[in-house]
Amino acid sequence: MMKVLMVALALVLVLVGVAGCGDGAVVGVTLAMSDKERETAPDISAGNLTELVDGNSGFAFDLYQALSEEEGNLFYSPFSISLALAMTYAGARGETEQQMADTLNFILSQSDLHPAFNALDLELASRGEGAEGKDGEGFRLNIVNAIWGQQDYKFLDTFLDVLAENYGAGLRLLDFINAAEESRVTINKWVSEQTEGRIEDLIPPDAIDALTRLVLTNAIYFNAAWLYPFDEDMTEDGDFHLLDGGRVTVPMMKQTESYGYAEGEGYQAVELLYDGRELSMVILLPEEGQFGAFEGSLDAERLDAILDDLARGEVALTMPKFEFESEFSLAKTLAAMGMPVAFSGSADFSGMTGNRELFIGNVLHKAFVSVDEAGTEAAAATAVIMELSAAPGMPVEVTLDRPFVFLIRDIETGSILFLGRVANPAA
Repeated sequence: MMKVLMVALALVLVLVGVAGCGDGAVVGVTLAMSDKERETAPDISAGNLTELVDGNSGFAFDLYQALSEEEGNLFYSPFSISLALAMTYAGARGETEQQMADTLNFILSQSDLHPAFNALDLELASRGEGAEGKDGEGFRLNIVNAIWGQQDYKFLDTFLDVLAENYGAGLRLLDFINAAEESRVTINKWVSEQTEGRIEDLIPPDAIDALTRLVLTNAIYFNAAWLYPFDEDMTEDGDFHLLDGGRVTVPMMKQTESYGYAEGEGYQAVELLYDGRELSMVILLPEEGQFGAFEGSLDAERLDAILDDLARGEVALTMPKFEFESEFSLAKTLAAMGMPVAFSGSADFSGMTGNRELFIGNVLHKAFVSVDEAGTEAAAATAVIMELSAAPGMPVEVTLDRPFVFLIRDIETGSILFLGRVANPAA
């Protein structure tokens, strides 16, 4: 049986007006297109792409450290969050713009950042040619953006052009004032369709109201087969040791194969490739009793050092099947990380409208992941191979029977698409 990873996610930001802007009738969704087409061959340097990925990775682990303060399992898509906030950042000015840049690690200027995101998105879209997916339809890594604005509310053409040229996002008109619930259902339906039904009810009731003027959405869907499948007949129950000293019994998958492997002070690392050898899952297993210290030290620089040490070798891997959900309202977290003005009445998103009426009301992110012999199925509602070069020796043993961190990355660019931890696979 072909083993797979399937990931879907979406990210939503809700921007709220300081005051209402008139009456309107309930209408169907209308697409208000910019007269600009998406740039399919952005002219950016390799250095700018590296700066973007490095900044995104830095934000990924800054956010991980903030979210990891809560106990239990954790899963989210830092790439989806960065991308959706980048669309919002296109309209930010003044102190709001500077705080967002510092918090999100947007090192590039606005004029360079958005084309770089476009180039990275197009690069990722090229992945998986000829590779397998779960359902026989082939590999998929789909990244889609859309923005939803109040009908009759004026957005600047320059703002809409940036989103059209670099994110392929057209403005879809809704009536938040008179039909808030219907608008919420419409956006949730779009998210569900873009994630092949894996994300339902992204935006909860009452998250959209008559003050809403703009909702920005991003959806990612990933479906790929493992390069080296697990044999279901090898799976058997085993103990997983919890941080509090307890233990749970869960199905443990087993396989001895040529994996990327590294070990260092306080950890082991294993890289599992997906079909096509272009993406992988990297698992970081702290030494027993060292999870907190290792997790607290984890940042983009340490990850880079670990990845540089990966080398192919025989690994006898034992890992649990697991399935869990994470859900976040990120407004307070992002404000505490350094961008409070964006969530206040002092926000300056005049690049969207020409005035300072809008601020970010919330940033919603929801994620689901399931890993078994058939691969991984994941949905995030934020709204996301080796050939033996030497004679094999005794395989290194890696048994994931205690909490571990894992991430899914694009190998060539280094983009971290998903990041999480398993504290209790039975939860």
